[in-house]
Amino acid sequence: MNVIIIAVISVTAIGIICAVILNVASKLMYVKIDERIAQLSEILPGINCGVCGYPGCSAYADALISGENVKPNLCTPGGVEALAKISSILGIEAGTIEQKIAVVSCSGDRISRQKKMAYSGIQTCEAASPLFGGENACSFGCLGYGDCQRVCPNGAICMESGLARISPHLCIGCALCVKTCPHKLISVEKKDDFPIIVACKNTEKGAIVRKKCTNGCIACTKCLKVCPDEAIVIENNLAKISYTKCSGCKKCAEVCVAKCIEVV
Repeated sequence: MNVIIIAVISVTAIGIICAVILNVASKLMYVKIDERIAQLSEILPGINCGVCGYPGCSAYADALISGENVKPNLCTPGGVEALAKISSILGIEAGTIEQKIAVVSCSGDRISRQKKMAYSGIQTCEAASPLFGGENACSFGCLGYGDCQRVCPNGAICMESGLARISPHLCIGCALCVKTCPHKLISVEKKDDFPIIVACKNTEKGAIVRKKCTNGCIACTKCLKVCPDEAIVIENNLAKISYTKCSGCKKCAEVCVAKCIEVV
């Protein structure tokens, strides 16, 4: 019986000592947390896209409070509303935020593209791409399984005839689709500076491109010749537009034989 009593007393004493040590440690090692971090975390969209340059929304919130002069307008997905609230909490001027949208550089839908094989594996772009670039003859183009659509937090992407299409009105520029596309067909650009795109990434010669996809760029130079701004060049058998020169006249889209130059 004495052994049991001694054991109970010993355990109780140890518990009291540990509690005292933990209490003292909590006082000595206490780190004050700025309440503004929680407020900023609630304002930020919480999709952890990394567009701001930080690993996630909480990391960006910490950086804003750190006093390192981190800009409050780095959260493109949060938009003007989030910027205004962040600036109000930090007590600084809001400034401006660049509106950005994602664009798909491919126009090869099921009607225009040819197949090189029949694929019956896992129906994702991630799974199909390593297998000879997918089932489509053009290994540069959209695989059409909708990986980008599934990661879009705002429902801005839909699949039309096996081709990803992005709504500029719904896109918040989070770039999650950019990271998901195995063929790197999606890019996020400034909304105001990106009126027209060359929706093709195939750098093969025109005759080869034509056999694989009727909507592919064949580097015919017609767009180059009609551009009044000299904003178009042909590089690696592919038309490229300089958006610092482009005025958005749309003449290149009108004369494009393959109809791969599209107005955003």
